[in-house]
Amino acid sequence: MAEPKIKEKKWKKELEEPIYTSWKKKEPYFFNEKSKKTVYSIDTPPPYVNTPVHIGQVTTYVLMDMFARYKRMTGHEVLFPLGLDRNGLPIEMAAEKEFKVRLTEVPRKKAIEYCHKILEKATLASVDSFVKCGIGFNSWKKGEYIGTVYETDSAKYRSLTQHTFIKMWKKGLIYEDERVNNYCPGCKTTIADAEVIYTDLPGKFHDIKFKVKETGENIIIGTTRPELICTLGMIIFNPADERYKHLAGKTAISPIFEKEVPIKAHPYADMEKGTGIMMMCSFGDLTDIRFFREENLPEIVAIDKDGKMNEHAGFLKGLTVKEARKKIVEELEKKKLLVKQTPCQHRTPICERSKDPIEFIAMPEFYVKQLNFKTDMKKLAKKLNFYDKKSKQILLDWMDSVKIDWPISRRRFYATEIPIWHCKKCGKVVLPPEKPIKYYQPWKEKCPVKCKCGSTDLIGETRVFDTWFDSSITPLNIMNWARSKFYDKNKPCTLRPQGKEIVRTWLYYTLLKCYQLTGDCVFNDVWVNYHIVDEKGKKMSKSQGNIIDPKEILDKFGAEPFRLWSAVEGNITKTDFRCSFDRIEGACKTLTKLWNVARFISMFPNAKKPTKLCELDKWIINEINDLIKTSTEAYEKYDVHNPVIKIKHFLWETFASHYLELVKNRAYNDDKFSKEEEKSAHYTLHYALQRILELLAPVLPMITHKLYSDLYGKEIHSQEFPKAEKKLKIEFTTAALISLNQAIWKVKKDAGKSLRDEKDSFEINKQFKKIEKDMMATHNLKEIKYN
Repeated sequence: MAEPKIKEKKWKKELEEPIYTSWKKKEPYFFNEKSKKTVYSIDTPPPYVNTPVHIGQVTTYVLMDMFARYKRMTGHEVLFPLGLDRNGLPIEMAAEKEFKVRLTEVPRKKAIEYCHKILEKATLASVDSFVKCGIGFNSWKKGEYIGTVYETDSAKYRSLTQHTFIKMWKKGLIYEDERVNNYCPGCKTTIADAEVIYTDLPGKFHDIKFKVKETGENIIIGTTRPELICTLGMIIFNPADERYKHLAGKTAISPIFEKEVPIKAHPYADMEKGTGIMMMCSFGDLTDIRFFREENLPEIVAIDKDGKMNEHAGFLKGLTVKEARKKIVEELEKKKLLVKQTPCQHRTPICERSKDPIEFIAMPEFYVKQLNFKTDMKKLAKKLNFYDKKSKQILLDWMDSVKIDWPISRRRFYATEIPIWHCKKCGKVVLPPEKPIKYYQPWKEKCPVKCKCGSTDLIGETRVFDTWFDSSITPLNIMNWARSKFYDKNKPCTLRPQGKEIVRTWLYYTLLKCYQLTGDCVFNDVWVNYHIVDEKGKKMSKSQGNIIDPKEILDKFGAEPFRLWSAVEGNITKTDFRCSFDRIEGACKTLTKLWNVARFISMFPNAKKPTKLCELDKWIINEINDLIKTSTEAYEKYDVHNPVIKIKHFLWETFASHYLELVKNRAYNDDKFSKEEEKSAHYTLHYALQRILELLAPVLPMITHKLYSDLYGKEIHSQEFPKAEKKLKIEFTTAALISLNQAIWKVKKDAGKSLRDEKDSFEINKQFKKIEKDMMATHNLKEIKYN
């Protein structure tokens, strides 16, 4: 018996570093644009470079890498680029925090310099984590080639965003209008509905007296926004509310401001909320906006973009919203118009990024038409393959909720500039030509063309694009759309992998915009990942103290246990992934088992297939091929969870506990067996190990690389994914064999004997006749009787 060819006694995380370092340096997965293979493209979500990568992102990228590695092994040319998001508010907010300035209060050039300094200091911790996780991106270098690293603030990327705007403007898909929008006082910019979230904030319900002009009676109206009484447009009650039916058609007089407004029955009034009668103001919430538009009421906006009350607020002018609320409550109390105040939890729209309460302010903005495309978008959604299928409903629900066109302009600095100039002579908008695709900065550059009126006296636009207008071109960018014929030859992009929380933004806006530009559904497949929660199922957060830093995981366990945990937990037919150090540490045991099995098999020669296989070997080969079949079917549907669960069970139970125990004596050249039988054992051991490693290669790239190259002198990730072979005919089933082994072990144990102790005889079914020698050698039986 030879020494094990695998010298290291166990797999250690220290063995990972030379592997992932070599991959980063040599870039074995560089995308070959000239390849004749079918292109498989992954639209990878680019992480922000200035924020530490979190456990959810790393898990998502690890799972993406599994898809990419599988597709390489099935003969595809895989486009799997690394993108780095360096645009938008997160960069600006980081700059403001670092340099203790408000970027809106310094010159634009200086504000951009602050952002550049933040980006220069960025540690790229996320990239470091991706390298250590063994993720096989096409490249780790920036460049002009397809598959190289792209940055969203590069001239190349921004110029493509601007190119899409120019094309959409010329198609009549973009327009400018002044209308009420969500406005974040913290970010000091308009934001889209998709960037608004809701939370319950503590507030007060103020019951206030209003006068009915015709009767002189008081009506009590409850509101959480008394500072908006100055913008009152109408009083409403529910048509089914008997208490107020007599008020229909009458006139209410507002307190303090003494404005006369009509009283009307309307289903928006909730009979159970407050006093059941509502004041409709412009604007306290989205319901107010919708109501004013439906009723064609004149809009009065009392809050300016600095978050302070304006001239429409009368004596409240110049106060912040909170100050104005306090002031008017004081005035109402003085005039005995405030009946009572009741503490409450108020469902409040807030900015997804800054968490500031949203105000609704009328400002001129650019809009992408989306209401006209809702039917087309639903058709696209139905055409897409969603994994898991239920994730499609998240997108459809969002489409149903879309009520206004998409505002795409922002009043910030570090983002892609809107490529427009305004003619001072005729007032018309002037755009640069579509080609060449070039990056423009209108706030500091002259327009490259004259206005149609002949004037060159043009003013550059100062606004920038919403980050989602930028991010919605990622599949077009990675596939070189508009710059070469690559996109047309290889469209659509195969896969969009992403988290469920940005289905309504990144996925929706990408589908919309790319459809408007190309007329196509830009993806075949959409894979939606869920949240990472702690061991008890609670969402991870700093306040809960249950955050797990991926860097800590990699330092403690290495990447392979983390990757195995990701696959084992990664059942997207459920909702969330449960994460804990214990669960990841548990994955180490399977790696140890795989290493021990491979090390054991490495003691034996990799024999050629014998003329005749032993019955036991036929059985395990069948089991392996069943695994290949089920694994292939699952991997094709982006399911790594079920194959890994089955492979893991096979490795521990079927293969190690039963086959290895039964074949061991024959492999060791026990004199009870012939040379042909010994060769059959050696061939089958290596047949099984090679295929186990190949099945696990997409999931565990480093341990499989190490074992495969040491044992077989080949790069496993260049091998073809195994194909299931024709089933071999055998006399017994797996369940029957396992039951037989367990029965013999139990009899010995019950008799107080060790498993290796000799036993005179044992009666078994005749279906096991062909594995008699293996059974007798393994269980040390003198005789087998058949029934």
